[in-house]
Amino acid sequence: MSAREREALEGARVVVAGLGTSGIAAARVLHAVGAQVLAVDADPAVVDAADLPAGVQRRAEPDGEAFAVAALEGPIGRPDIVVASPGLRPDLPLLLRAQQAGIPCWSEVELAWRVQCLPPSRLPWLTLTGTNGKTTTVGMLASILTAAGLRAPAVGNVGTAISTIALEGAADVLAVELSSFQLHLTHTVAPRASACLNIAPDHIDWHGSYEAYWAAKAKVFDRTERACVYSVADPATREMVEQADVHEGARAIGYSLGSPGVAELGVVEDVLVDRAFLAQRQTHAVPLATLGDLVHLTGSGEVADLPGHVVADALAAAALARAHGVEPAAVAAGLRAYEAGAHRIQLVTRHEGVAYVNDSKATNAHAAAASLAAVPEGRAVWIAGGLAKGARFEDLVRSRADRLRAVVLIGVDRAPLREALARHAAHVPVVEVAPGETEDVMTSAVRAAARLAQPGDTVLLAPACASMDQFRSYAERGAAFARAARALEE
Repeated sequence: MSAREREALEGARVVVAGLGTSGIAAARVLHAVGAQVLAVDADPAVVDAADLPAGVQRRAEPDGEAFAVAALEGPIGRPDIVVASPGLRPDLPLLLRAQQAGIPCWSEVELAWRVQCLPPSRLPWLTLTGTNGKTTTVGMLASILTAAGLRAPAVGNVGTAISTIALEGAADVLAVELSSFQLHLTHTVAPRASACLNIAPDHIDWHGSYEAYWAAKAKVFDRTERACVYSVADPATREMVEQADVHEGARAIGYSLGSPGVAELGVVEDVLVDRAFLAQRQTHAVPLATLGDLVHLTGSGEVADLPGHVVADALAAAALARAHGVEPAAVAAGLRAYEAGAHRIQLVTRHEGVAYVNDSKATNAHAAAASLAAVPEGRAVWIAGGLAKGARFEDLVRSRADRLRAVVLIGVDRAPLREALARHAAHVPVVEVAPGETEDVMTSAVRAAARLAQPGDTVLLAPACASMDQFRSYAERGAAFARAARALEE
């Protein structure tokens, strides 16, 4: 940590609001650099259980207004900084009052940037966001960087909290996944290279509007030093790059599933190629990898079954790595070494000629559409539903109706999906699994799907909704699906 940054935080009065993983990490880091820390959360049980250093003060207050008073007028006095966990909505009374009082509000990401050394010795960050594909892409990026011989943890919205790594400095470069929640209160991060993979309506209930969500995602490009990576297939990401305030000399780098133009990465036959990071890009392209280097990410092991969005994620990861100076051979090696995480297009089992695929991480319409696109026409028995977060599903159903044999709806927000199906896929049978039935919801859903499926079909859990209505997380939801699918064989 630089002397200037340490001096700014040493002795500072800091409120850490929200004691999830990032909040606890922020409190520990702030305590380590000598700040006076008050850790607050609305849940007394969370406050009591939080693993915090002895010098960190704690407060719990479930009431929103009282929560604000407890934080801003509490035992450390008027804070100099509020560090807010990403789950806290921007209209929380604490954040509104702090901003009205001129108190800076930071994300844990912003804190991490502040505590690490200033240029030229600070860790370079390669940052990425997007409505979908973030976790896959950041995993691929970390794997490519590791193949290049670099210490390169995947951090941020996945893995270890960034502030912990930034304080320890135990890395050569960071592969940073950022959500719109994290970006909302991030102000000064200057990444070496950055990317937005795609943008589609999501988290509208949290941000208040699609425009606010778009603006939060677009912040990923601000102050980029070398390369702003965007999707040619999603013009909104190029618009973000065009509007971003970047360092002099930063380049716009596109990627697509087709043959690449100048300053782009793309695919020629079965080869991923680079026409951006080479001197002869007007006339030449550098091979980076083949589709065969990704085939282990399919359930079948066949290149023909490789989803397009997986290839797109690989191209985005390659572009970020190439912007950091990674050689082409490391791209292929890293992609071969990458193993997809659980609950993301995961073949769970096959039973009576039917594949059961867990894509519980498809928590919005955009992700569900990509998942359904990988299923042949008329072959999907789709398990969908959950917490809709204010989203509508008209475009999703209209564009993917041809893939559906049947649909099984779960969750508290079944109505928006039911209405979209009635309007755009009226020929498709729909079964609803209501809460409170004898079996647990996922067992009921999987058994209903099995009755509807025919040999050669795919029963696909791609809910297009969040999980917190009936499950603690998308991981718990996916695990329940996997158990129920495997139980069919018993």
